[in-house]
Amino acid sequence: MRRTDVPQDDALFDGQKEVCYAVDETGHYVLAESAGWEPANLANIQAWEEIESGITAILARIRAGELSPLAYHMARGQMDARLLAGYARLFAWQVRRHMKPGPFGRLSPARLQRYAAIFRITPEALRAIPGPPVPALPGECG
Repeated sequence: MRRTDVPQDDALFDGQKEVCYAVDETGHYVLAESAGWEPANLANIQAWEEIESGITAILARIRAGELSPLAYHMARGQMDARLLAGYARLFAWQVRRHMKPGPFGRLSPARLQRYAAIFRITPEALRAIPGPPVPALPGECG
């Protein structure tokens, strides 16, 4: 697409721009700023709605005593057990175990601190049952 045809359908970026490739007047590829593109904006909105509904379902399971608060922070950071295990230098089965309320409640302070540091929160915030879902921002870990 030509540099002059780069879409500027502002939606998700709140005035910020994304960078894409376009062809300039001489036929060379250059970086061009875009405020967004309506089909991509719609797809992103639908994806965030799906993520938020998943977080809401996880919150219900936490309140029902089926999952630990760790599951909420993982969902909000869009992490699965394998990814969090890599950051925490644990096995995925250990993270899955810590997603259960009983084992999570018995975590050592050092292990809680390790998880909390990954999510950039305090161990107390990690242990607390979260309130209503707050959507994560793209690229935010938690």
